[in-house]
Amino acid sequence: RKYQPSDCKELTELFYNTVHNVNAKDYTKEQLNVWATGQADLEKWNDSLQKHFSVVAVDNEIIVGFGDIDKTGYLDRLVHADYQSKGIATAICNQLEQAIKGDITTHASITAKPFFEKRGYKIANEQQVERQGIFLTNYVMIKER
Repeated sequence: RKYQPSDCKELTELFYNTVHNVNAKDYTKEQLNVWATGQADLEKWNDSLQKHFSVVAVDNEIIVGFGDIDKTGYLDRLVHADYQSKGIATAICNQLEQAIKGDITTHASITAKPFFEKRGYKIANEQQVERQGIFLTNYVMIKER
């Protein structure tokens, strides 16, 4: 379903928990702490999610994932925590990709890179993103259409 402002707090918690659990195999605790601090600015998140095409995946009234894409084709957040390998990210991505004509770009984590590769995204470049003096590796990936 489409994002609603009442989802915002739950989405920031889902983001935090996913980063700290799912991405823990590819990033250090220090990196995870600067990536998802647990101090999300709800106003900024809500503003961003409302400006973008944002969808929420729900299972038995529990939010199990979400994602958003902007008008330029930048796929920003794609999150699914305790529901890995159940097709949720695929379903979210399918909706987001259909909302945009033209190429789609994302900055994929080490953890998410194989998922996007299976969807036909190609690595444009590897980059080091700096957060509070700590560097994290991710990949600029593009799906040409």
